[in-house]
Amino acid sequence: MSSESYSLGAFPTTRLRRLRQHPRLRELTRGTRLHAGQLLYPLFVRGGKGVRQEISSMPGVFQLSLDELEKEVREVAELGVGGILLFGIPDEKDPTGADSFSDDGIVQQSLRVVKRAAPQLYAVTDVCFCEYTDHGHCGVIDQSTGRTDVNNDATLELLGKQAVSHARAGADMVAPSGMMDGMVGAIRKALDGASLTHVPIMAYSAKFAGGFYGPFREAAESTPQFGDRRSYQMDCAADPGQALRETAFDIAEGADVVMVKPALAYLDIVAEVSRTFPGVPLAAYNVSGEYSMVKAAAARGWIDERAVATEIVTGIVRAGATIVITYWAKDLARWLKA
Repeated sequence: MSSESYSLGAFPTTRLRRLRQHPRLRELTRGTRLHAGQLLYPLFVRGGKGVRQEISSMPGVFQLSLDELEKEVREVAELGVGGILLFGIPDEKDPTGADSFSDDGIVQQSLRVVKRAAPQLYAVTDVCFCEYTDHGHCGVIDQSTGRTDVNNDATLELLGKQAVSHARAGADMVAPSGMMDGMVGAIRKALDGASLTHVPIMAYSAKFAGGFYGPFREAAESTPQFGDRRSYQMDCAADPGQALRETAFDIAEGADVVMVKPALAYLDIVAEVSRTFPGVPLAAYNVSGEYSMVKAAAARGWIDERAVATEIVTGIVRAGATIVITYWAKDLARWLKA
């Protein structure tokens, strides 16, 4: 808004500090409000029993066995967090990630635990293959072209199978993250064909390749065994129009919620997507690297973790996100209550 479109007033008649003097007035005039119900909490689940293994690069985040997951989701539900985002770590991996669409896969088992322990808790599942494949990429590898790459179209059918399997096991929403062209349409067709028309899709529409995912790859055990993911994830210096095109395609194919990932280095994209597609719920993923940097600085006493984490998530919401996926979800729920 230009300065000519409203009256600026002038000092000393206008004193903007008057709006900041009293904590209650600051509260009354806030335009951005956080609440626990707009947060999704990522969880990493694996086999075994009594497993609560902290991720070395993500203090406070754990790989959980099913019995520990049961305790965790009860706590998340009691805190009023909006929901969880499930990632599975299978006991065995193979070239096509078969555990991801098995009725007894780790995510499918996890969903049954969640719905038994906290039936009111909203459960979203990551639909991808990097955690399940022995090569760590997000789809079927095609070597027929003379180069090692993900075969986009061969991956789509498997994404549909995975989404249907998750939904039948109890997923309230599925979230395809592999950045395959046509993935939302393929999943929507598969869900509708299985009479699962009620299950929404949250698409990782603008997911950028970059350096913020390292701790996540430790948590999900999903580091690529060769190459990288730059042939399917977006370039960090790409024209913002590419992110808008990706988002538009996903909406046209049936996405109910769209996403920008990571959040902090891409707040301009969050804001642009929010402005361009009003009325479409927008999620932003406050990713592992963003979390770990704050944790590391706070552990050294350089910053106040609570203040900085709250400021970061507030900024993401202010940019236009209606849903924030964050590893601080439980902490934020407690801090907001306090």
